[in-house]
Amino acid sequence: MSYRDTYEAWISSPALSQEEKAELEAIRNDEKEIEGRFFDQLSFGTAGLRGTMGVGLYRMNIHTVRHATQAFAQVILDDKSPEEAKRVAVCFDCRNHSARFAREAACVLSANGIPVHLFESLRPTPELSFAIREYGCIAGINITASHNPKEYNGYKVYWSDGAQLPPEHADQVARLMKETDVFSVKTMDYNEAVASGRITLMGEETDEKFLSNVMAQVNDKAAVERVADTFKMVYTPFHGTGHKLIPEALKRLGMKHVICVPEQMVIDGDFPTVASPNPENPEGFYLAVEIAKKEGADFILGSDPDADRVGIMVNTGKGEFKVLTGNQTGVLLLDYLIGAMKRTGRLPEHPVALKTIVTTEMARKVAEVNGLRCFDTFTGFKFLAQKKDQLESTGEGNVIMSYEESYGYMLGSFVRDKDAVTASVALTEMAAWYAGQGMTLYDALLALYKKYGYYGERTMNLVMPGLDGLKRMAGLMAGLRAAPLAEVAGVRVRRQKDYQDGSDVDTATGVRETMELSGSNVLRYELEDGTSFIIRPSGTEPKVKVYILANGSTKEECEAKVDKYAAFAETLKG
Repeated sequence: MSYRDTYEAWISSPALSQEEKAELEAIRNDEKEIEGRFFDQLSFGTAGLRGTMGVGLYRMNIHTVRHATQAFAQVILDDKSPEEAKRVAVCFDCRNHSARFAREAACVLSANGIPVHLFESLRPTPELSFAIREYGCIAGINITASHNPKEYNGYKVYWSDGAQLPPEHADQVARLMKETDVFSVKTMDYNEAVASGRITLMGEETDEKFLSNVMAQVNDKAAVERVADTFKMVYTPFHGTGHKLIPEALKRLGMKHVICVPEQMVIDGDFPTVASPNPENPEGFYLAVEIAKKEGADFILGSDPDADRVGIMVNTGKGEFKVLTGNQTGVLLLDYLIGAMKRTGRLPEHPVALKTIVTTEMARKVAEVNGLRCFDTFTGFKFLAQKKDQLESTGEGNVIMSYEESYGYMLGSFVRDKDAVTASVALTEMAAWYAGQGMTLYDALLALYKKYGYYGERTMNLVMPGLDGLKRMAGLMAGLRAAPLAEVAGVRVRRQKDYQDGSDVDTATGVRETMELSGSNVLRYELEDGTSFIIRPSGTEPKVKVYILANGSTKEECEAKVDKYAAFAETLKG
């Protein structure tokens, strides 16, 4: 069926409301827009679905949400797990239509005979991961597009361990979606599902259970108490789900001066005060910086709309605030946790740190200097969660922290995903402890560079939008495999690593080794000067990501390397 045929089938379907049909009628003479909405289904992967909202097969709407849920329901029903475990937790964030999409998913599950635990209102992503484990659910669904722009929404899917869906289950869902018509779903009335007990609403009782686990991760509450009268911080949830639990957790930590950005405490899926609700973007903190300067705050903390990522800005000691990267924040936190756990006797036997292959190598240096082992995984917390479970179930190691460079941190054993709530508590404890030593977090970072050496990183996004974007992304990766880079910006490639087939080639000798990790579309070039140059297509957005991981004897040397390789990366766009 052509995209035009699919468009006509949608516009004549009784499943659509008059408003939805009107939206489609309005584009009848716009062939490019019709093609963009109907050329294919949204791709379902281990991260679920993500796309712009609107009516169409290649858009996020109630019909694509129902379709995905019907396929997921079938995977659950076919699973050999005990019948009593076949229930699903459902969560949603602050985005436009998120609450509606969550209810639609719950109604499809209910109509298929699968009991649902649905949050009564928006909640942080990590609380969903917790609820799956706490209530013994087989799976979870989260309606969120994380830190994407306001036009987006998404459908994240989790399995019984609280981590995102394993590839084999994601493949099953994708196959079923391809095999069935988008309107061939079972559903039922929401109020009827609630009244009959098919949908159970979750609220404050789950919050309390979650927060109890969050606070159990505190290592040195006394460090906060010692400076509580004078130590100040500014917090923003960027209009999202952290607005309630993060300030409450910080209060329980002992913080007396948590100053929230009032305009951004307002729940709003249009994110009116920021161009992008992403703590990775420093410009989003402008309101927080104004308050921090006025109040004389020590640092600023912001969580993204679904409260799984967290970013910080730190006072340089001169009244100015500097944003820290996810790599820098993670290194600071790892070093602090090791020290705090040693001071308080909480460091477990065989301690381990986990990071992804694109996260700074400084984390490995910090871990190993302090007697910890450090393991790499592929990008994504489902892989970090799998590695944690594998190490701890075999007795090989106990993970004290897992993190990735894109502002995601996982502590404790009660969640299996990024957790801005727990990370916010740990980061605040750390900042307070350093304040007690007469140091800002900026001072602390400079001290770490002196102790462990200078490292510099940059993540670049080579955006490839439009219908040909996916083709360009695939073409770039295929071209690099067909003609591997011998040098990058004039510096010789020492080793070529392809994480798709697990090959590790010494370019001088041609000797090929096999890595432990394989099965991911990532290329890594280890350069003669110690830099790692890594290329991978995004799994959720139309862009190729390039990671530059450098080190050197000085900050200036690191920065020069990063700038040089960044300029080369720009040439890859073609």
